[in-house]
Amino acid sequence: MSATPSKKNSTLIPIIIIAGLFFVFGFVTWINGALIPFMKTINELTNAQSYLVASASYISFVVMALPASYIINKIGYRKGMSLGLVVMAIGALIFIPAAEARTYWIFLTGIFIQGIGMTLLQTASNPYITILGPMESAAKRIAIMGIANKVAGALGSFIFGAILLSGIDGVKEKLSSVSNIEKEQLLDTMADSVVTPYISMAVVLFVLGILIRKAPLPHVEAEPIEENKDGETAKTSIFQFPHLWLGVLTLFVYVGAEVVAGDTIIAYGLSLGFPAEVAKNFTMYTLMAMVVTYGLGVFLIPKFINQALALKASAILGIVFTFCIVFTSGYVSVLFVAALGIANALVWPAVWPLTLKGLGKFTKTASALLIMAISGGAIIPPLYGRFVDGNKAALISQGMGEAAASAEAATAGYWILLPCYIIILYYALAGHKLGLKKDEL
Repeated sequence: MSATPSKKNSTLIPIIIIAGLFFVFGFVTWINGALIPFMKTINELTNAQSYLVASASYISFVVMALPASYIINKIGYRKGMSLGLVVMAIGALIFIPAAEARTYWIFLTGIFIQGIGMTLLQTASNPYITILGPMESAAKRIAIMGIANKVAGALGSFIFGAILLSGIDGVKEKLSSVSNIEKEQLLDTMADSVVTPYISMAVVLFVLGILIRKAPLPHVEAEPIEENKDGETAKTSIFQFPHLWLGVLTLFVYVGAEVVAGDTIIAYGLSLGFPAEVAKNFTMYTLMAMVVTYGLGVFLIPKFINQALALKASAILGIVFTFCIVFTSGYVSVLFVAALGIANALVWPAVWPLTLKGLGKFTKTASALLIMAISGGAIIPPLYGRFVDGNKAALISQGMGEAAASAEAATAGYWILLPCYIIILYYALAGHKLGLKKDEL
């Protein structure tokens, strides 16, 4: 699979442009780690309810992936990306009335609309960067995108953590001792802190949406499927590619695991007794671990290791780190949650080219299915939250104190990651080969 750029342009400029888009939705996506404890406080939510922040963002990929694929086929990459940025800006503006009303479902609506915009961006940019050059080096290009995405995520987490979580410990202490009127005033003031940053975000997204319309992005298409003797393709349906459907499942559990690693770590730190001033930086640890590993991927793939080997190593590390999280405690356990960034970094770059290999004319539909798999981020984090709530209630009923029960339940919740990494390991070992001929591997 290769691009068809003009003689004057290489793939460097479009790679930089797409990296800029990955930066944008990385920034927007990874502020959820700060939003979750913030929303939990101002709306007085349970753990499971607070993780609906992640659900609202990622469920949009199920709802909009196929429509987004249709839209992009109709209006093209540039207009599709532009529309995605504008929709994200509209979602950011919804945070203003949500803060004024301090109503959780309005916040979730804004996050969902931003997710729709991100779906348009992802549906266009991921297959585009995958087939922009040789397929064997696709993981390298996607790793570069990952660096842009996670650097932005670390920046967003740091900025929004400082804005939204500053003074949250003091507010929590006051809430238990003030009158209902004073409590409402405190929470209203805290909710208003999202207004200025989200207005700024909306302005930036609108401007980028206008600028991307003039971006020099060359036309790219996947290589056609091999024809048989009669001149017809051997495959006639998307259901004839078992490696694709296993790839969708793999991406589903991977995104869930990645979101758990990034979006729960601040709340996990708080449950272990770390002050908010310290815990607010924990998401950045995870993202920086991913950035370093992406850098290794750019250097190693495909010259020293292939994409399947990178995926095997990632899955094994994920399994090892999951055990380490559960069987350690305190700051060490937090560091192992952050270390999941190392295990997660090269999964996305490896799964995309392994899954799209040999699909030909079905590539765009397959890409939409892979985008839908991002909904794993909507399902698995709330399951983690439910496990934590359930375990905490059981431990308290057995006589354990609330603080100790919160810490132990939050730690045990990470067992949810184990089956995710086992599925990823199976795909790396055998799943990506199913249904493909030897010359297609």
